Amino acid sequence: MTSPAHASATAAQSFFAKVWHQLIVYALKFGVVGLVGFAVDIGIFNVLMLGVAGEGWWSHPVGAKFVSTCAAIVVNWVGNRFWTFRKDRHHHIVREFVEFVVASVAGMGVTLAFVWFTHDVLGFTSLLADNISANVIGLGLGTAVRFVLYRYWVWGYRPNEAGEATLADDAELASLKNRSSR
Repeated sequence: MTSPAHASATAAQSFFAKVWHQLIVYALKFGVVGLVGFAVDIGIFNVLMLGVAGEGWWSHPVGAKFVSTCAAIVVNWVGNRFWTFRKDRHHHIVREFVEFVVASVAGMGVTLAFVWFTHDVLGFTSLLADNISANVIGLGLGTAVRFVLYRYWVWGYRPNEAGEATLADDAELASLKNRSSR
């Protein structure tokens, strides 16, 4: 017979294990994929801002951020689909990609609005100011929006969808883990 203290300790361990596997692991993988996407994003943004690709709408901070973010979206989709959320992939790849793009565009909208506001409204027009507004503050705000939408919408649980994991599968997996740890 187990004591109440042992039972509550086991429940606490189970809770923290679930938090670790359900959120923290996803967040860490999401962060690694995000860093790769960030390198692509910041690299393209600065190449365009420095005029390497010539003058045009893409050499303005909002245009440069639009182009660089679109490239990063493709890199991030591949990384998140095949690594971060690989166990949560849906069988409807086109729908998943469209949802990913919509979630990414929502995050990009937050970033672009912040860049436009700081550059065109507040008048912070140096390359450093554009990088801080686009690649630090704006990107941070947009990333928070994207993470929530990716985790809970794009790769979220969809009950009764053919081929998707069910809550019973999660309970069965937890039961198997408990049996193997004894």
